[in-house]
Order: sequence, then structure tokens, then C-alpha cells
Amino acid sequence: MALLLDVQNLGVSFVTRIGTNKAVDGISFSVKSGQITAIIGESGSGKSVACYSMLGLIPMPPGRIDGGRALFEGRDLLQLSEAQLRKIRGRDIAMIFQDPMTCLNPFMTVGAQLMEPLRYHKKVPKHVARRRALELLEEVGIRDPASTIDNFPHQFSGGMRQRVMIAMALINEPKLLIADEPTTALDVTIQAQILKLIAQLQTRRDIGVIFISHDLAVVADIADQIVVMQQGVIVEAGDREGIFGHARHPYTKKLLAAIPAGGKQPAPGTPQPLIRVRNLCTWFGQGRGVEPVKAVDDVSFDINRGEVLGLVGESGSGKSTIGRSILRLVPVTSGHISFDGTDVTELQGRDLKNMRRRMQMIFQDPFASLNPRMTVFDTLAEPLLLHAIESRKSVARGVLKLMDDVGLARAFVRKYPHEFSGGQRQRIAIGRALATRPEFLVADEPVSALDVTIQAQILDLMQELGREYGLTMLFVSHDLAVVRHLADRILVLYQGQVVEQGSGDDLFERPRQAYTQQLLQSIPGRSLLV
Repeated sequence: MALLLDVQNLGVSFVTRIGTNKAVDGISFSVKSGQITAIIGESGSGKSVACYSMLGLIPMPPGRIDGGRALFEGRDLLQLSEAQLRKIRGRDIAMIFQDPMTCLNPFMTVGAQLMEPLRYHKKVPKHVARRRALELLEEVGIRDPASTIDNFPHQFSGGMRQRVMIAMALINEPKLLIADEPTTALDVTIQAQILKLIAQLQTRRDIGVIFISHDLAVVADIADQIVVMQQGVIVEAGDREGIFGHARHPYTKKLLAAIPAGGKQPAPGTPQPLIRVRNLCTWFGQGRGVEPVKAVDDVSFDINRGEVLGLVGESGSGKSTIGRSILRLVPVTSGHISFDGTDVTELQGRDLKNMRRRMQMIFQDPFASLNPRMTVFDTLAEPLLLHAIESRKSVARGVLKLMDDVGLARAFVRKYPHEFSGGQRQRIAIGRALATRPEFLVADEPVSALDVTIQAQILDLMQELGREYGLTMLFVSHDLAVVRHLADRILVLYQGQVVEQGSGDDLFERPRQAYTQQLLQSIPGRSLLV
């Protein structure tokens, strides 16, 4: 295997008014053709900055190359002009970005965007470029490319958009492919398809791949070499067997330990249902002469007091809609939802408001669900005052108690959401949900976008708070490994219906339905989940 990229002592800094931040501090690694090299680390470790800087994709200033070399086929990328780099980017070195929806042009069809790099770099006629684009769309698994090539990005699902990004990166047959967190926000089944696709294309085309991720489990099955980064420095590097079987550095061991593994032991005692859902239907798009979207279709289950019930399924399976239906955040089409003996579906006005004090929700994206104009103090004080839990005189004490409970420093009380990391914002959201001292909590994908170490912290926090507050919880996720770690029982949802249920160990060891088996097979690094 030929040496494709040789990075030597690369250093990158960002200069700001408050000082210089060394994002990458003298790292060295190499990539060979026909191999996948994974760069692993938490957000802020410098893994993306290192790759972006080699291609001239970081703004200068405030970015600055401090030194080092990045030899690509003998040419130092760091010494090339912008015009020279432009000839390499998209032709010899291509990149798959993390979020295709923000990287694809919403005003251009998918076909036009696929054809653009081919026509720019190789000057091929339009009809030749279109034929090549159709071939690539078919190769990456887009169904019926002839009819979808003229669609716009918003007309594709998340997994299909990521496939389009892969096709765009491959259309000029690059020698090196950089994949920057290409599966972070995808369902496990779609993630497995994308990982398999990248591995197959890498083998078929004999190209080198740099796979950037924060999750060791994601690269467990595809990486040949693994580079572990922490705070801008490489702390460990080696082949897959060495990293997973004989990790030496404490940080690598920490990343491995953060992968959720094992099931939860069932709680003793006689079950006492708090929530009863019977024949729940929540449909959308009715009354306009079109077939309604049956998001939830005739679902029945109980949630016992003190229990964590896991709800798993792919995007569009109806799991979030069930949680929102229980809290009456979406209109229920038919069926009954009983909370502590009261039919929630018939409550209105003040009665519904009073009931919602006892039922709260943690939303998936805290950056979207937190008011950017409200400080942490205002965010946590609002429900305390609204439900008269604290007076104006005592509200400060209540806010500080919530911050202590969710592990936020009291010094942060006057900060705004944008000043926090993703994990800290999720702690604020959890604190807001706990402010009313609820009996029941819906947690809607609360850790799906977090680093694995932060994810582990939030899961541990939720378990501790569940015991302290005596919470009953509906935990919604597409990740069976996470749900198995946290939940007492699991419901598997498919196209709005429950297809299987049982304890985590039962579903992992004895799945009955083909869909459950597919979800289990899609879990990245499943051999690590012992």
C-alpha cells in the first residue's frame, strides 16, 4: 500500500482578543491508499481542524498554521497557494461534511450539484457529467436516480442526503476521502448503511480514507488504523486490534468505557401503572381529501411507577409523536391516555395546565428548545414562578438548587444558552424539566447529538435524578444500546405500531421480529457491547 498522506508536526492556532488557542499541537500521522484511518476524539479535540487546515478550509485570520508539513503524494499542502489547493480540492482530495443539509445548496438540484465539480475540474460536456452523476447516485444506493436527480436536497431524507454528499465527493475519483462525522445524526440502520457503503467504496476504488468521529464504536468495524486525539494532541495511535484490545492511554480507555454496554436489572416489587395508553391514534393531514399520515396507529401500553420505559425505532416510526401525544403537545385523533387515573385526552384549560406540572419533557435539541434571550436563571425560574412553586423572594434559592442537581456551576447562572457546550445545554434543559417536580418525564432523544463521554455523563445524571426525584420516564431513542443501558422495559416501534416489547436483555439475546433483529445488527461495534 502506497503512502498517500504524511502529516508531520502539524500545528494550528486561533488568535482572538482574549489570547491564542492552540487547536492542534504538533501532531503526526499518515494515511495509506486502500486503508481507512480513523481520527477519534471529543468535540474540541482538534480532529476536524487538523484536516480542514491542510486543505485551506479554516479562516485566516483568526486561524493560523504554526508549523509542520502535510505531504500529499510528495507535495506539501501547507505551502500551496489558494489557486493550487483549489485544483486539488474536490479532485484529488474530497470531503464528506457532517451536515449535508447545510452543505448542499438548497437552490440547486442534486444533479446540478453533482455535476459541478466534474465540469469544473475535468471540463466534461454536460451530458457526460449527467450520465456520470446518474451512475454515482446508483452506486451509492439512491433508488430510481433517473427520477430523483432533478430533485432538491429538502426532498431527500437525512440518509439519502448523506449518500448524495458521498456521491459528490467521489464523482472525480479522488485518491483521498475525508469523512467528517458523516453519520452522527443518523438512525442506527442508516448509519450502518453509510458505514458499509464507505468501506465498500474504499475497497472497490482503492482510495485512502480519513474518518473523523467522536465515537470509537462507530469505527470499530471499518477502521484499519486509529488515531486518538485529546486537546489538540495525539495521545495514542495504532491498528484496530491494538486500540480496542490493548488501549494504553487513560483517555482512550475513557472513550471505550463510555460506550453503553449491558442491560438494566428489573426493579423488584409489584408493578403499579402510572400511565395507561389504550388504542392511541395520532394522525396528521386529515380532512383535505388525502390519505392521512398515521404517525401513531392503534398503540397500547402501560408505564409503571418508577419505571423507565424505552421507546426505540427509526426516524418516522412515531416514537416522538407518542411522547408528545401523552403530554397533549399534539392533537390526539382517537384512543385514551390515562395518567394516575385521569383521562388526559379530555382535559382542557387550567386542568390541562395543572396536569402538565406533573408531566414534563426534555427535547432533543436544547439549543432549539431553550430561549436564546433568557439566561439560565430566567429559564429555570420561569416554571418555578408560573406554577407558584417558588415566590419572587425564594426563586433564587430554587434555581440554585436545580443547578446543583444537574451539575452546573452556580457561577453560570447569568449566562445565555450560546455560551454553553452541548452537554451543558442539555443539563439546563433537564433542570427546566425538573423545575415543576414532575412525576413523569418524556426524554426525547436527549443524548443523540452528544459526544460519547458527555452522553455517558447525561445518562448517569438521568439515572441519579430518576432515583432522587422518584421519576417515571419514557425514554425515546433510535439507539438500542443506549436504551438497553437505561430502560427497565423496551418497546420497539415500526411505522406507528409496536412490533415487539420486553426487557433489554430479552430483546438483545432473543429478538423475535425481523425489524428488531435489523436494529440490533445495525448497532456500531456490537461486539463491544457485552
